[in-house]
Amino acid sequence: MDIGLDEQFLQEVSTAYELMGRFEIQPIFRPRLKFSHKGTHGHGAIIGGSHGKIGAIQLAGRACLRAGAGLVTCVVPNCGYLPLQTAVPEAMVITDTHETQTTHIVLPINVNAVGIGVGMGTSEATAIAFEAFLKVHDKPMVIDADALNIISESPSLLGFLPSKSILTPHEGELKRLVGGWTDDFDKLEKVKKFSEANDCIIVVKGAHSIVVNGQKGYINASGNPGMATAGSGDVLSGIITAFLAQGYGPLQAAIFGVYLHGLSGDIAVSESSPEALLASDIIKNLGKAFSALFAVESQT
Repeated sequence: MDIGLDEQFLQEVSTAYELMGRFEIQPIFRPRLKFSHKGTHGHGAIIGGSHGKIGAIQLAGRACLRAGAGLVTCVVPNCGYLPLQTAVPEAMVITDTHETQTTHIVLPINVNAVGIGVGMGTSEATAIAFEAFLKVHDKPMVIDADALNIISESPSLLGFLPSKSILTPHEGELKRLVGGWTDDFDKLEKVKKFSEANDCIIVVKGAHSIVVNGQKGYINASGNPGMATAGSGDVLSGIITAFLAQGYGPLQAAIFGVYLHGLSGDIAVSESSPEALLASDIIKNLGKAFSALFAVESQT
């Protein structure tokens, strides 16, 4: 029932937080054009992995492809070559000279977006390689997991973050970045200050994840408790990297990536249960999530 609220006012009023549901996400979506090709949809690079954690790169790489990146290259230690070529045949693979860890990060190809950190480890050699890469890469990138932990141990690296890079910490990683907090309000204030001071976008992961860009927050309306499972964050990193590669702005990529990740998880859990949900189930249902964005029956 129309109670007389001014629609124009609702659209134009400035608020500290905005709830992002299906109707807020729809205008962000960019459909594919008939005469596009794989190069049109961008090339994403996923950098990370280490001995025993190549699965993280597999998940991120597959998610990047499923979210629409035209090309994906995974940059991993040598031990990741066979697993990735087997599990993700659609992706290209570049290997480090070291067998088990990242010691050099070199991209001999031009890419449109980089996601770095999943499963990467925090060894001294890896930290040195990450610092060297930060100093030469000047485009916004998705920074997750061990890349965030390396930054936490060496805060001076924040000075080399490309403007509007997207940081995707879970709660523990966030505490290491911004320090502890007394309650959720205090946490968000600290995240806002960190975002503003370092000119970065932060995805505060959790129930109703919040994308923070300076003093503005975007609260996600999708997702469920089943997504609190190993690898879910790796999938999110891959999705956001895919949107960056396709030419979405960093803030759009973060907001859209978080929402689609949650929506895919909602679809997956509706066919199973929260307890049985796997990160790979989120990847499998990304196609249904894209379709659900404009489905008449969708209420998310």
